[in-house]
Amino acid sequence: MSLVELKINGEVVKVEKGTTILNAAKEINVNIPTLCHHADLEPWAACGMCIVKLENSSKTVRACATPVEEGMSIITHDPELHGVRKTVLELILSTHPNECLTCGRNQHCELQTIACEFGVREQPYEKRLRDLPIDKSTPSIVLEPEKCISCGRCVLVCQGLQNVWALEFLFRGENTRIAPAGDDVLNDSPCIKCGQCSAHCPVGAIYEKDETRKLLDAIQDKNLHVTVQVAPSVRVAIGEAFGLEPGTVVTGKLYAALRRLGIDAVFDTNFGADLTIMEEGTEFVQRLTEGAGVLPQITSCCPAWTDYMEKYYPDMIPNFSTAKSPMMMQGAMTKTYYAEKMGFEARQIYSAAIMPCTAKKYEITRDENMYSSGVQDVDVVLTTRELARLIKSSGIDFLNLPDEPADSPIGAYSGAGTIFGNTGGVMEAALRTAYNLVTGTELKDVEIHQVRGLDGIKEGVIDIDGTKVKVAVAHGMANVGAVLDKVRMAAEKGEDPPYHFIEVMACRGGCIAGGGQPYFTTDEVRQKRMEGIYKDDKMSEVRCSYQNPEIQILYKDFLGSPMSSKSHKLLHTTYTPRPLHRL
Repeated sequence: MSLVELKINGEVVKVEKGTTILNAAKEINVNIPTLCHHADLEPWAACGMCIVKLENSSKTVRACATPVEEGMSIITHDPELHGVRKTVLELILSTHPNECLTCGRNQHCELQTIACEFGVREQPYEKRLRDLPIDKSTPSIVLEPEKCISCGRCVLVCQGLQNVWALEFLFRGENTRIAPAGDDVLNDSPCIKCGQCSAHCPVGAIYEKDETRKLLDAIQDKNLHVTVQVAPSVRVAIGEAFGLEPGTVVTGKLYAALRRLGIDAVFDTNFGADLTIMEEGTEFVQRLTEGAGVLPQITSCCPAWTDYMEKYYPDMIPNFSTAKSPMMMQGAMTKTYYAEKMGFEARQIYSAAIMPCTAKKYEITRDENMYSSGVQDVDVVLTTRELARLIKSSGIDFLNLPDEPADSPIGAYSGAGTIFGNTGGVMEAALRTAYNLVTGTELKDVEIHQVRGLDGIKEGVIDIDGTKVKVAVAHGMANVGAVLDKVRMAAEKGEDPPYHFIEVMACRGGCIAGGGQPYFTTDEVRQKRMEGIYKDDKMSEVRCSYQNPEIQILYKDFLGSPMSSKSHKLLHTTYTPRPLHRL
């Protein structure tokens, strides 16, 4: 490792060559303000807030995009720089609405925070608002371009990290604005509703469609039996909204909080994840050992990924597992199996889901397969952020709640269900059960480290009783192409597929960093949330889906067996090619 020595505000610091001034300053606890920079993205110096001086020079540089050099002497803060930054800030505010109280990012807005830090109390520049229309065309996210500060983060995420290209810059100079591709509405663009644009936006220009009122209205309706399910990754992230460290497991407090909101039955999507593994794992074993379908099999739990696949890889539809996502399986079981057990009709049950993902709002009405109970299987989806706001507004002292259990008969889960929240988790959970289905024996070491971690693409070979199963895991949509292109190339050459099983998650890190999770997610935060998920897995008495006693009873009393005709009707889906042409 090559080190560079420089001075920052007179203090000597040594950092690795190539480090930016911004990050070098952080090494000595000096914070340089910025609005366009995000640790996930390549710096591109759009906002102008991070300018610093080179000592004994009239030159200023932008700290986020300037690498350090040997012998540099940098001044990061002085009265002149303070004045310049405040002017930049005031110019940004001159084109930004004063709607903080009604903005979804109130108290979580980076522009608001910096304005507070700089003591902005008046606006010296004339307001120049453009009265741009709000785009509510998708069921998942809202685009409010009037609040855009042209930082470009959403474009960099959508085009770079996600390779979706649903957002772009239009026009130049004062007329520059962010808009859906082709200046169309967002729902008619290539958007896959992943919400990474909203997760990275520093202000309230892009945010999740808030549906907390729907849940509250259902709770108020005495004719409805209200149930809720909680996704794996919510339990290691929602605590951040209450001051806890990322990765803190708060499962029991979540259950307790939901009951205090007035929920009649609290279930866990981890049960649905175990059910998904029984179906998807059986499907994989049938493809692998009986030739009952093409290989590689590709996971289908992520609705943003299935949307992307239908648009950009429709030729891969035969490879897709037909298994629904855990959320949709849980919803179907809530309105059929649970309803039958409790003596309800499906229409009497209101089924809500707490998810880390904005695309889940879209998934619940994606096609007719999401109505397998005869009515809509899941009625509403709230993101982690929405639930945190609802808990706070309901006067619930979250941190001091006692831990409570989930309700039965569809609330128990295995550790395999928990790890669905991490990239590689679906793969690992499936292989734990597939090993048993093929060999009839228990896997001695259930932790499959080859598929863990934050590498964008992870590959491995798993030995199942002498059969070498080649697997790949991709997360962050921009990484998917490299994996699927290998599959296409092998098919074109008439060769065996390079993999037997592929897992894809749209968001970097998987669901733990979904578009509906708490703001300010970085790789450091992702890592802590992932560790929390694996901790929950290790704490579980049962760590394989097929060992979940409530899953065993479900098949014995209701479904029959995995991949049965009843399972197909309730737990499986189909896909439709919807190819788009890149702009």
